[in-house]
Amino acid sequence: MVNLESDYNNGMHPEILRVLVETNAELSRTYGFDRWSDSAKEKIRKACNAPSATIYFIAGGTQTNKTVIDSMLHSWEGPVAADTGHINVHEAGAVEFTGHKVLTLPNHDGKIDAGELKELLRENIMDPNREHMVYPGLVYITFPTELGTMYSAREIEAICNTSHDYGIPLFIDGARLGYGLAASKDITLPWLAAHCDAFYIGGTKCGAIIGEAVVFPHGNAPAHFFTSIKQHGSLLAKGRLTGIQFDTLFTDGLYTDICRGAIAKAMRFKRLMLEAGFRQYIDSPTNQQFFVIPDAMIPRLQKGIIFETWGKVGEGETACRFVTSWATKDSDMDEISEFLNNL
Repeated sequence: MVNLESDYNNGMHPEILRVLVETNAELSRTYGFDRWSDSAKEKIRKACNAPSATIYFIAGGTQTNKTVIDSMLHSWEGPVAADTGHINVHEAGAVEFTGHKVLTLPNHDGKIDAGELKELLRENIMDPNREHMVYPGLVYITFPTELGTMYSAREIEAICNTSHDYGIPLFIDGARLGYGLAASKDITLPWLAAHCDAFYIGGTKCGAIIGEAVVFPHGNAPAHFFTSIKQHGSLLAKGRLTGIQFDTLFTDGLYTDICRGAIAKAMRFKRLMLEAGFRQYIDSPTNQQFFVIPDAMIPRLQKGIIFETWGKVGEGETACRFVTSWATKDSDMDEISEFLNNL
């Protein structure tokens, strides 16, 4: 049985575990003011080519999204996101819980369109009743998207320019950023840092046991952001845990290498499923793969592969998600190949 349910159904990369064990007996400062966190931040600045970046480590993705968004918005503002965006559909209203309504745009294969964004922002300014409404105060996108699709550099640049034309920041959810960068043809970490106001580097889904690294690439963190992290219940007392993990992930290209490996496994899985006659729900170049499975076939497929059902797409058919990770092995794909051949 091969588990492709998610990319955080495993522990941590063995190298991280090794360093955690080796440093376990050392005493350090708390709340992220330790030598490993300092080292990790310097390595991330270098990787982003952003020497003035301010960086914070937060425990998880939902905590990161709600803390960053709440801190960057006024009380009368809300974030703009795709209707399929993570903060709109899979975070249990965490952003709304802070008092900010999520304003949605229709998704196009999981992405928002810069033209439609411009129209939404323009309509808000022109509306004579805008004082009675939620103001768009931030643009939120995920890279990759919830459907495993990718924004091109040109698309992000257009969204960034539109946001800035209307005086609002662009925030990129990078929970799976490592996989997105590994699959992208035209976006690098320095490019991303130069084209948004805030983003985060996902650790939880990319080799760490816990933690995300929030990057304000231009030294533009909101005032008292550290305090805001604590107010949102997202500050780890033993901040060395995230510091050590990111310091390890950004040593000798480990973060990039393990994410590339996950993409290679995902592409092999895609080929195996297509050869077995299954139809793609959407063509994804990332570690999330979506296929349309006949309902009658799902129990049979579940005998060899653990995966997630995503939603009905037609009479007697369901979209299903299969996710590789840094921990997926070549032998897992060999096992799936044999299983599908005998299905």
